[in-house]
Amino acid sequence: MGKKLSKKNNLPNEKNVNISNKINYEFIRDIAIDSYSYGIDNTMVSFKSIDDILYFIYSKKNSIVSYDLINNKKINEIKDNNDACITNLKHYFHQDKRQDLIISTSINNNLKLWKIQNWECLLKIKRINKDGDLRSACFLNLNNQIYILTSNIFGKEPIKVFNIKGIKIKEINNSKDEVSYIDIYYDNQSSKPYVLTGNIGFVKSYDYNNNKVYHTYNDNDHANHYSLRIKNENNLIKLIESSEDGNIRIWDFHTGMLLNKIYIINGNLFGICLWNSDYLFIGCAGNTIKILDIEKSKIIGKIDGHNRSVLVLIKVNIPKYGECLISQENGELTKLWKIKLNN
Repeated sequence: MGKKLSKKNNLPNEKNVNISNKINYEFIRDIAIDSYSYGIDNTMVSFKSIDDILYFIYSKKNSIVSYDLINNKKINEIKDNNDACITNLKHYFHQDKRQDLIISTSINNNLKLWKIQNWECLLKIKRINKDGDLRSACFLNLNNQIYILTSNIFGKEPIKVFNIKGIKIKEINNSKDEVSYIDIYYDNQSSKPYVLTGNIGFVKSYDYNNNKVYHTYNDNDHANHYSLRIKNENNLIKLIESSEDGNIRIWDFHTGMLLNKIYIINGNLFGICLWNSDYLFIGCAGNTIKILDIEKSKIIGKIDGHNRSVLVLIKVNIPKYGECLISQENGELTKLWKIKLNN
């Protein structure tokens, strides 16, 4: 669980590098003027459904809005009777039942499971946490069984695991960490699932099978860690995470060693998006999106056009435009960009 920086960390930070002309972007349109983010990643999702619709689904305070990206139209809006702000949306395709499922969580600690083909609410779990906020949840498919994991921030409660019927089957002791982000990484080499959490001050991974901490990725900072991504690079599994202290940190997932730390000007960093494995798009507090060449540890471009901090980033492929980026700012505006990277 040691911490060791590679020589790459000695490269100049953003203040001293030249921004190259590797990124071309084109603003397409505003696709939502009523979206809402609760300050963390995954408050919106995009996917192609079983009925061949390219969905963009986002929260609107206490409603869920579905949008057709190909035909550029709003499909419907579902009022979430939780009567509280929605904090998280996650998508999962249920292969056996051929269904697209969505989890929605709310600040009052309620969770709902939706089937989007008719927006039937399949499950509602009330008051998952006794106190604190339910900020994030995720799906886990294990041995052809579907589970839902939930986090808590401010309430200092363990990670909870529910089956698809809403029955709590176990808890994972997280030492009362304040968890704002939770996700699953399934390691194909070891055939084991790991739970990933973004916390105040550090990131953690847990061995799901034995309910124990696998690694604590700690750089002695006291910042919020908002977004996590896993990158498999020649069988070296890297955990990439963003922090409000302005740093992107890259860790060796299986040893816990810090491989690289890149400082990004403009303070707080929010949502991150892996782009074709080589680049990282970063939502920043300076009303901009930065593009990082991961291998070279170098900012190669930026996208301006937002009026507030950029919180959430999603990559989509729209036939009319090709590779596109959806970006949401800290307000109600969500934009669509056409992206072309020149290698």
